[in-house]
Amino acid sequence: MANITAYPTGTVKADDLILGTSVPMANTADVAVTQNFTASSIAALASVSALGYKSYTAIISQTGTAAPVATVLQNTIGGTFTWGYTSVGVYTVTSSSSGFTANKTIVFTNDSDRLHGVGWIANSNSLVTITAAQDSGIATCAFEVRVYS
Repeated sequence: MANITAYPTGTVKADDLILGTSVPMANTADVAVTQNFTASSIAALASVSALGYKSYTAIISQTGTAAPVATVLQNTIGGTFTWGYTSVGVYTVTSSSSGFTANKTIVFTNDSDRLHGVGWIANSNSLVTITAAQDSGIATCAFEVRVYS
């Protein structure tokens, strides 16, 4: 076996593999497994762990009675998010991963200084409702959901 210092120092890339051991959950019959992990998966885990929350961040565009369209900037919650138009000034976002945890979900949104009165409510572990003063009230809107651990 070679001495670890005999290997040259490199620059890590997202797809590089790092050897590690996956430790089983306590009180299970599972055994520890040695396997490869990608550098990007380790970085994502470290990022979420350091922040204390997972997030879905997007720029929302909406006009008339159409469902909002999201330009996703980041999604560490996982799953897909589906946007819908419910009624005048009322929109929904549904998480396929049931990622909205009760009493641990916070939504940050703005209305780009166009119309005041954008609000939100987490209806369930998979549904958030956004309200605006009128249709097209979130014509261009920053939107972020944070789910704390």
